[in-house]
Amino acid sequence: MSQDLKHLRLRAATYARIRDFFAERGVLEVETPMLSAAGNTDPNIQSFHTRFTGHVDAGAAQRWMRTSPEFPLKRLLAAGLGDCYELGRVFRDGEAGGRHNPEFTMLEWYRVGWDDARLAREVIDLLEKLMLQAGRTFDIVETTYRGLFHDAVGVDALSDSIEVLQAAMGDVHINGEGLTRDDWLDLLMTHRIQPTFTRDRITVVSDFPASQCALARIRKVEPPVAERFEVYVGPYEVANGYHELNDAQEQRSRFERDNAVRRERGQHEVPMDENLLAVLGNLPDCAGVALGVERLLMVLADTDRIADVLAFPFDEA
Repeated sequence: MSQDLKHLRLRAATYARIRDFFAERGVLEVETPMLSAAGNTDPNIQSFHTRFTGHVDAGAAQRWMRTSPEFPLKRLLAAGLGDCYELGRVFRDGEAGGRHNPEFTMLEWYRVGWDDARLAREVIDLLEKLMLQAGRTFDIVETTYRGLFHDAVGVDALSDSIEVLQAAMGDVHINGEGLTRDDWLDLLMTHRIQPTFTRDRITVVSDFPASQCALARIRKVEPPVAERFEVYVGPYEVANGYHELNDAQEQRSRFERDNAVRRERGQHEVPMDENLLAVLGNLPDCAGVALGVERLLMVLADTDRIADVLAFPFDEA
């Protein structure tokens, strides 16, 4: 248990350093609801939900536990709050194992007037500060999604066919029934590329395929790319950021496409966040990023087990 207590102290120290980092930069800490009448439509993320049994006038009875604080934070930005962050618990159903826990801590922040490239640099600044204070040093590698795949597995991630992507899996055998092109790209990343990232390396990957835009803007180059980045520390993805979309009609279309995929997969549809869509047109030009705190703590603690950085993992909670 002494090792667990050591990691709990590491968590507390990391929280304090994160808050100091943002206080020095004038970024406001806020808290937003964990239960919402809307959910995350992303078909690759499953949400917990519950029902409110109180007075019917209190609001929608069906409530979804947040998978991130993104939507309410954007509503605050649309109201004019300015630069802000939240450090708090989020919940994802079905994600439990050596590197996942159904409830975990997410750090999410937004910078008004910034694009994704500038925000990626701030993520690196935060990581370098935390690593230095933990006595760790890392090399920094910055690349595009297309460049990474070309160098690592010899494919063009923006144009090659599914058959080419499948062949690049090498001796990794996957049942490909029903998998899309983006699924094969994800499999190449997790099975062929991420394992090659050394533990003393921070990797920043930018300019994702437009088909993986999520809530990011699309840059109209040829071929178009999403203004999105991910940051890896060693082999672990720790952060995912966007130059944020503020087109409500386009965002509604993306939510609707998500639910169409859910129907095709036999998943339940998730209610769209109408409160967000109503104000998204007022969202200022900004960039935002979500960082998984447990993944970061695993790196700082030099462990591959998420249970090592939790007070009690899911099977003991």
